[in-house]
Amino acid sequence: MVSNSQSVPTFLSTTTYRIAGIQNVLTPALAIYLDYVDHNISATLRLLNGDANRWRPHIKTAKLAAVIEPLVTRGITNMKCATTRELIVACEAGARDVLVAYPCVGTRAERVREIAAMFPKVAISVLVDDPAQVSTWADSQVDVFLDVNPGMDRTGMEQDRTRDILALARAIRDQGTRFRGLHYYDGHLREPDLTERTRIAHRGFDRLLQLVNELRQQGTPVEEVITSGTPAFPCALAYEAFQKGEFVHRISPGTVVYNDLTSLAQLPADFDYFPAALVVSSVVSCPTRGIVTCDAGHKTVSADAGYPNCAVLGRPDLEPLHASEEHLPLHAASEHSLTIGKTLYLLPRHVCPTVNNFDHALLISGGEIVDVAAVSARGREAPLRTPLYEKSRVGAT
Repeated sequence: MVSNSQSVPTFLSTTTYRIAGIQNVLTPALAIYLDYVDHNISATLRLLNGDANRWRPHIKTAKLAAVIEPLVTRGITNMKCATTRELIVACEAGARDVLVAYPCVGTRAERVREIAAMFPKVAISVLVDDPAQVSTWADSQVDVFLDVNPGMDRTGMEQDRTRDILALARAIRDQGTRFRGLHYYDGHLREPDLTERTRIAHRGFDRLLQLVNELRQQGTPVEEVITSGTPAFPCALAYEAFQKGEFVHRISPGTVVYNDLTSLAQLPADFDYFPAALVVSSVVSCPTRGIVTCDAGHKTVSADAGYPNCAVLGRPDLEPLHASEEHLPLHAASEHSLTIGKTLYLLPRHVCPTVNNFDHALLISGGEIVDVAAVSARGREAPLRTPLYEKSRVGAT
């Protein structure tokens, strides 16, 4: 187990994130710090030499229209998403080019086609990694990226299957569907040593560019190459060939909009990122000596990345233990002097699913609550798209 004192960045303190009037807030609550969101957007654009066109953030993290809209305002209009709800929210928030970076089959594919028809001015694209998927997108407004598996073994065609990749790209093109390029998600590259992580990533990028050249040689232009979520972000920045190719290279980290314990450990300190999303929690019990419990169980702070699943800002002596659904016990390394009702500010280890746990978020600026916004892209659309679905929508309004 990694201790809380080792996990939380030393430059963070409760004072920096304290919210005026927090005693009036129903906890647990998600707090989005707009000043830090803006700072993190600026930091990312600085790393991209000011070129907003090179960033295609995955909005599974941002989730709020209130945060996606500032991205658009800063010129970041190319995005990725995973669900149809995220796709709709991105389009409504002003995105101009959205990739559904998740296999779309059956009714999900039909729904994406419907959404593309609803937003004809937005370039909506999907991933394909099997010949059986190609005909799904015939005679539609949906474009296609070919999904390449860099070794994560989650989706995509293995990158050494050159002949199959070329054939699939040719089938997309011959059908008359717009072939956009290659999607290459290297999220498995999490080596603690950045030099080693970069070495492995660059070896894969070399092979990826070979595929680009082979596609061109067969007469299939590659408009765009998409790589790198948050862990491989610095690796892609250091790969000079991406900026010299006859294609647009876009990087797709989404976590960096908010950041969390994991991303802050994975990225160089000089990237200058700050946490912009915290969970505000209250102490609800002191059940035994050395243990206090707060109201932030795994239905609040995601535990998918393991324990400790968060850190307590300003309290390195408090170690998060194994949570239950609504309770998070904390081990106190010394006399804690915490009383029932005490407010704690929690920095998640994995912010993306944590944000998805909330229906609403407090928007914070200058230490004040300036608004309460819906987490508009959380969850999923209703599963049954029939007259019963339309009836349920009417009843809900």
